[in-house]
Amino acid sequence: MKVAIVHYWLVSMRGGEKVIEALCDMYPDADIFTLVYDESRVSEKIRKHKVTTSFLQRVPGAIKGYQSLLPLMPFALESFDLSGYDLIISSESGPAKGIIPSPQATHICYCHSPMRYLWDHYHFYRSNAGLASRLMLPVLAPLLRSWDVNTSLRVDRFIANSHHVSARIGKYYRRPATVLYPPVSVDDFTPAAATEDFYLCAGQLIAYKRIDLAVRAFTKMNRNLIIIGEGKEMENLKRLAGPTITFLGRAPFSVLKEKLARCRALIFPGEEDFGIVPVEAMASGRPVIAFGSGGALETVVPGVSGMLFEEQSMEALIEAVHDFEDNEAAFRPDILRAHAAQFSLRNFTQGMQAIIDEELLARRPVSPRSNNRSAVAIQRLFEGQFPAPAAETPQRVATTDPVTVHAPTF
Repeated sequence: MKVAIVHYWLVSMRGGEKVIEALCDMYPDADIFTLVYDESRVSEKIRKHKVTTSFLQRVPGAIKGYQSLLPLMPFALESFDLSGYDLIISSESGPAKGIIPSPQATHICYCHSPMRYLWDHYHFYRSNAGLASRLMLPVLAPLLRSWDVNTSLRVDRFIANSHHVSARIGKYYRRPATVLYPPVSVDDFTPAAATEDFYLCAGQLIAYKRIDLAVRAFTKMNRNLIIIGEGKEMENLKRLAGPTITFLGRAPFSVLKEKLARCRALIFPGEEDFGIVPVEAMASGRPVIAFGSGGALETVVPGVSGMLFEEQSMEALIEAVHDFEDNEAAFRPDILRAHAAQFSLRNFTQGMQAIIDEELLARRPVSPRSNNRSAVAIQRLFEGQFPAPAAETPQRVATTDPVTVHAPTF
């Protein structure tokens, strides 16, 4: 079986790329297709595969400014020739499912999220975009939404990374989705012998993750907060930060692992589709203080693996931190690790394989001979249920009037 993996872009190693790594383990001979590719910023496991990029790769500055090329992405995806593949697995968050599969291929989409900037986060993205994007989005967005919905019909089976995302797939695409949580390498994380007096934020520094709430709150409380990550919001966050806020930028895994194990708690103020970092914190034996929306509702159990705050505001976060500190001793590292284990790489791989096998079996072509046999069996069953009426015997009709035969005249 020839397998293709389609990913929106490969320019960093985040949650979506961890899914690609898991798929690479499942299908070591699979080919990867992506819009743009920065080989230096992905793992060796991905680099071992044949990676085909779109024509966007040749656009100057595309690797760093790929998001500005959104209007061209449908054309780029549809330019991929996937006619020789039996199984296509698309990894969707930016556009990826919009490839054109052959009629015989099985196309399974693992959806991290319908494109946020076109759907439920559209107004937030537009209000935080530059002038050119604010002017162009109202013109382009309706066209892109139409393409996005139409291409959902090219997918044979949707898999969602959370119930939160499954509901959005149902809302925007009117398609059902099987929920399978993404893989988290929980065994790579271990609790520390002791914690230190700081809280932690980790992830990409972009507006919708609302790291600004954490910076404002911890500056006001005069408590130590360490931030790991990079992104467009870095300079803005530094302007908001007081002396208790420390920025580590893009840190190696060893630093992230150590900070997750030694922090008092992870702060997670944004709404995420799932959120892998909170599970990594739990695997490190540390609780999570999260905004009670999105994927956090499926990973953070109040009083067991963390605490939730209901309003996305600085005041609500400060109150949650104070509540946590009053109950900090109740959170046990062994229970946190046991809770994180349900999101393991093994569970993802087993679940993914079962769904793929099920879909391949359902779409397996039936031979003409089997079709004929099935048709005959169905016809016999039908005849047994509804027997034809007995044929009527023709009856002679008696006539009382004599028949007069007229001889022909010449």
